[in-house]
Amino acid sequence: MSEIRPPVPPFDAQSAARKARGAEDAWNTRDPERVSLAYTPDSWWRNRSEFLVGREAIVAFLTRKWERERAYRLIKEVWAFHENRIAARFAYEWHDEAGQWFRSHGNEQWEFTETGLMRRREASINDVPITDADRKFHWPQGPRPADHPGLSDLGL
Repeated sequence: MSEIRPPVPPFDAQSAARKARGAEDAWNTRDPERVSLAYTPDSWWRNRSEFLVGREAIVAFLTRKWERERAYRLIKEVWAFHENRIAARFAYEWHDEAGQWFRSHGNEQWEFTETGLMRRREASINDVPITDADRKFHWPQGPRPADHPGLSDLGL
């Protein structure tokens, strides 16, 4: 039996937004194993200049990422969708070991199987140093509260 991860394609505006929010919520747990389950066992990724294949590689990558990117908080927003693909934009805030804060801005392209698992993820990301006073993502660790503004509401 294959794994099913609703919502499944073809996407409409509502289901694409639910898919993006589900991904955001999962990534905000910072649980690499949990996040990896949204991807096919042979999922292909490009994250910045790094290329990965498979859930084991995803888990290893996310483990390294969240060891370096501390106090990570992410917001995603759908940019476009068509059939089994979604383009999303995102921003996340984090600080490094020395306490320097960053806001990372990016775009992702996602391709899904008919069961709703992501088989391809391509992400382009840029990091911008910010001060603590410039931070906009203030919520306890974990998924963003429903009443917290999204990217467009924050002017990002």
